[in-house]
Order: sequence, then structure tokens, then C-alpha cells
Amino acid sequence: MKKTVLCSALLAAFAFSSPALAVPANALPSFTQEAEELTRLPGGGWLTLDKHGLRLFNASGQEQDRIAVRAKQLDTRIDGTHVLAVFLEADTQRPLPVTVDVQAGKLRTLAPFPVPTFSVEASCLYRDAQQLDHLFLIGKDGQAEQWVMQGEQRQLVRKLALPPHAKHCRVDDGAQRLLVSESNMGVWAYDADSEGMGKREVVALRKPYGQLDGGASALAVLPGGVAVLDGKADKLHLFAHQGGQWAALPPQAVALNVRKGDSQLALDGNSLMLRGKNGWQARPLKWSGKAETSPAVAIVAPQAQTAPMARQGDAADDPAIWLASDPAEARILGTNKKQGLLVYDLQGKQTQLLEVGRLNNVDVRQNIQLGGSKVDLAVATRRDDNSMMLFTINASGEVAEAGRFPTGLKSIYGMCLYQPASGGVEAFINDKDGTFQQYSIGLSANKFSATLLRSFKVATQPEGCVTDDANARLFLGEETRGIWTTSADAAKPDALAMVLPVGANLTADVEGMAIYRKPGGAPDTGYLIVSSQGDSSYVVLDAQAPYKVRGRFKVGFNLPAGIDGTSETDGLDITSANLGGAYAQGMLVIQDGYKRLPNGPQNFKYVAWGDVAKVLGLE
Repeated sequence: MKKTVLCSALLAAFAFSSPALAVPANALPSFTQEAEELTRLPGGGWLTLDKHGLRLFNASGQEQDRIAVRAKQLDTRIDGTHVLAVFLEADTQRPLPVTVDVQAGKLRTLAPFPVPTFSVEASCLYRDAQQLDHLFLIGKDGQAEQWVMQGEQRQLVRKLALPPHAKHCRVDDGAQRLLVSESNMGVWAYDADSEGMGKREVVALRKPYGQLDGGASALAVLPGGVAVLDGKADKLHLFAHQGGQWAALPPQAVALNVRKGDSQLALDGNSLMLRGKNGWQARPLKWSGKAETSPAVAIVAPQAQTAPMARQGDAADDPAIWLASDPAEARILGTNKKQGLLVYDLQGKQTQLLEVGRLNNVDVRQNIQLGGSKVDLAVATRRDDNSMMLFTINASGEVAEAGRFPTGLKSIYGMCLYQPASGGVEAFINDKDGTFQQYSIGLSANKFSATLLRSFKVATQPEGCVTDDANARLFLGEETRGIWTTSADAAKPDALAMVLPVGANLTADVEGMAIYRKPGGAPDTGYLIVSSQGDSSYVVLDAQAPYKVRGRFKVGFNLPAGIDGTSETDGLDITSANLGGAYAQGMLVIQDGYKRLPNGPQNFKYVAWGDVAKVLGLE
């Protein structure tokens, strides 16, 4: 566990301005004093929550509108003059969203969320990078849920396990950080972004483990930090998030004199608003911390998704696309590392399952001239016995096992196929120790064979690879280092050359790879698409030297279709073929590491290449 850090620079940069907290501060307007929670609105008005309900006041203190209801747990998001508020109806605990028309002085209720299935102790809003609004609900026993809203839709994103006895939560949208105060213990920070496993950090703990006396109470998000009242509401603690760590400032006495759990905090510009026994007070705050923001990345929505895996956990891994004479009959092959090979149609419906063992990567080539005939083949790596598996695909898209070949590798992993201009098909197979093997696949008397052509090695663990058949180039991903290229022609080997190292555009692990080239496109055109697993993004770069990076994107929610985004992607594949409708410019298939809306087994998402090309300004 990392301890919070105190440095002299923080003491100078983050402090309360004069008058000090020990000196009585100006009270807020009288009409706010009975409010249990409040928010300052654009133009100087106020939104308050008290025993009379949700009330809207203008800057002069005149009540303009009211929703009469017993309520608690108010949180807001303000964008210019547009204000969204959500509170809980006290009796039902049903979350109710409200829009505030500041200019007209009106409150308008929106479609409510469903009544929770557990007793809610804390709730808070989160606005994600896609500008979708989420609501966290946390129960006394640690049950928690994340919901998302768009228009009249209210969808459960995921269930979470959070600390018990949580009384307060707030989200730092820019940092995508959920902050939760556990009343008898301290403050924790979680990933607010639902895509991914998430992580937990300690912000502050109770004595003797940290500075907080009696645990944690109310909290408020500060730019690049958080303000926390201790459990007794006697002291205010400020914490700055710097260099991935939480830095603590000396606590300031406030002596709010309230019952445990009754204190509140809110930020109003350069002031902190504190609620105690005698109502609300505004305390001037000198805080020069900078708001944290995630790098701006274009977001596209998926068009469809496959049925979930029949196995829980890390199961789905790598897809491959097979094209039919009728574009609508195309098939998606996907590996299940705990079961075998699955086949899906363009609507994501599973059409076939081959329970052949723990398959990792798969690739497809079509119209291969072998043994005097043409054949469509899929090849996959089988981790049970470190073998290479062959499958035939008939004209109807039916897949059948066609052969297994030992490789002699110790930990077989990734693979990709190569279709030379001279004919035939070859397979690149890799091992976790960095070894690559290149095989030529033959067919004689209806029996397949595999002949080793060459071996080479990279320094650390690889997995994803793809070949540019038109230019006889192999691209491979060394997971922690970056993308390399070398000749795909075994008779003309050349040294590995770095294409794109792990860095600003590419975050380890480097995983799935695919090449997009327009039908009939010249060999010196095309894009390389790579899964940047560490930040759940995808990098698009030219498939030819100097390998210019064209942009990055993420896959977000498609709420009308009930489809979540993608995260921690292993494999992907792409086609430029016109598959009709949204896929007129081709389709990208992406493995999703964490299925949401709601939680479920992993699956694959279908993305229209035209959507990617549009957001990145590609030709």
C-alpha cells in the first residue's frame, strides 16, 4: 500500500486562503440554510434539497419552482446553462433525474430509474468521455450498480462490489475516478469507466492507519484532488493527485458539530461550502491544482455484437472474417480459449460451435490454390498440445476440422496467415518465449500437411501478427515493446524493423492486428489497425513506410441497440468488402474483454469501418 505524500511544494500551492478555517466564515444566503444539499447554478441561482423537496431559487432568493417530495442524495452536472440533477425519492429510493431550465426558472422531471433492489446509502453522477450520463448507486452492505441514461433509456451497465457503510460518493469526470467514503475506514478511488476490470486506490484512511479521525464523511471533488471531512466532521483534509499518487496536506480544523453522517461538502468556484449544525458556510479556498483529463480519443459506436461466450472469464480471444458469395452470408470465426471455435453470422447469432480445445488465435484465407483445387482455410493455435489446427470452410460457411500439426513449441500463442502471390498459403506461429515459426501448408490426396520453412525470435513475448500479402510483409506485435515488420517471404528474410514503439500512441500490451485496403487498392495504400490493449484503444497507421499514425479511436456505447463498448482487446480482424448497410465500406470485428449492459461473458463487437474513417478523417 502506498502512503500519501507531503511535500513543501504542496504546502505552498494548496491551502485555504485568509481567513483561516478557524475563523468564522460568511454564511450562505438564508434561504439555503435548511437545505440538506445544494448546488450553485449559472447566473447565481441555487438548487436545494430539503424537507420540502427539490427547490429552485434565483440569485435574489426567490423560489421559482419546486418538486415536493421527500428526497436525499442530490448530485448535478452543469454544462453551460444546461443542468442535470438526480436525487433519490426517500421512501422508494428510486432515482429521479431532473433538468433545470435556469432562464425559465423551471424544473422538469425525466423518466425515473427503476426502484433499486437494495437499500441505497450513496449515489452520484458521472459524465463519461462519450458525454453520456451515468449514475452510481451504493448500498450499505457494499452492493453497487452503475446505470447509464440517454433520453428515456435507463440501462444497467454493471454491478460492482464497493465498501460497506459508504455514505458519500462523488466522481471526477475528467480523471474518470469514482471516490467513495467508507464511514469507518476512509476514502477509496475506483475507475468510473465501466470498460475494464477497474482498480482501487487508497486516498486516505482512519487513524492509526492514516490521518482521518473516525473515518471519512462528506467529500467534494477538487480539480486534481478531493476534499474530505473526517468522521467527526471536526477536520477538513485536502488531497492532491500527483504522479499517480495521493498527496496529503495538513488538516484544517472546522468543528462543524454535527451528528455522524450528517455533514455535507460542496464546491462553489473558489469556495468550499460546508454544512454543519448551524447550516451552510462558505469557506474561501486557495487551490491551484489542475483538473485531470484523459487524452482526447475519437469514439465510435458498435453496430452489433455476438452472442456471449458459453464460458465465463477470459475466454474470447481472436476473430477472423470469412466472405461468402452473398455478402449477407459472411461469417465471423471466433476463438474461445476454454472451449474451441465459434462461428457467427452478421447479426451476431452463433451458427456453429466446434469444441476442439483451447484455441487462441485464428486467421482465414480464401480461394487458396492447393492440390489442384481451391479451398478456404482457417488456421488456429491450440494451447492444449501446442499444435496448429486447420479447418476447411465450405461455400455455405460451414467450418470443419481438417488437421492438427505439432509445432514443438512450449507455449504456443498467436498466429497469422500469409497468401503469397505465387500461390498456396503459409502460417506464422509464435510462442510466448518470442519464437516465430513459418510453415507452408500443403494438400495432397485430400490430406493436409505442414512444412517448417524458417524460425526467428523476438526478445520478449509476442502474440498478434498480420501479413500484408500484397507486399509480402509481416507485422508482428511484441507486447511490451511495439510493432515490428520483416519480410513474409521465407526465401528473402530481412532484419526486424521497428514500425511503432510503445509510447504516446501505443500502450502495452500490443495485441490484435489487421490490414485494411480498399478493394482493388494499390499495394502502396492501406492501413494497419492495432489493438492498444493497455488503454483499450485502437491505433490506425499507414501500412507502408514511414508508417504515419493516422489516429486513435475507442469503441463506446450504442445505447439504442443495447451494446456496450470494448476494452482490453486481444484480437481483431477487418475486411474492406461491402457487406451492405452500415458495413458498405467494410467491417471491423473486435474482441471485448469486459461485457457490460449488463455484466456478462465476453463476446465480439462489430464496428462499421465507415464510422472509423469518418471520425479519423481517413480516405
